[in-house]
Amino acid sequence: MEKKESRKVPGIKDPTFENKKLKASTNSNNKKDKSLPWWVELLFVQIGLPDKWLIKVLKSKKKYTEMLKNEKKLIIIFFFFLAGLTYIYPLVKYSKNRLDCENNAQNYIVKNKNLINIKRNELRMLSTNFCNGGDEIYEIKNLED
Repeated sequence: MEKKESRKVPGIKDPTFENKKLKASTNSNNKKDKSLPWWVELLFVQIGLPDKWLIKVLKSKKKYTEMLKNEKKLIIIFFFFLAGLTYIYPLVKYSKNRLDCENNAQNYIVKNKNLINIKRNELRMLSTNFCNGGDEIYEIKNLED
């Protein structure tokens, strides 16, 4: 078997190697010319925070972006759950305030109007009316006198 001869001529350089070398040098120039993000410029250059903090911030940023890529489904579920809670919270708060108002009105009616023999449903009706801005309680006072 004959050995294949190399096609390279000793005096001529490989043109693809030259192109790669040119690209590498332009990439390094771009990296040198690249400016810092505004927050790095502000916090670590202008204010003068320690460089240790910058390293920690950049590491945590990298971990955060990796977590976003890996745990997308879990994060979406969490945000839907959070949105559901924020949607329901005003309804729960309104209901709680309403029940507290009715409870306070019932206690007021029983103590101040001296109505011991009133039915539970009537007491609830009067307290609901009072919480809605009604004045049935004042008419009860007129009936008692």
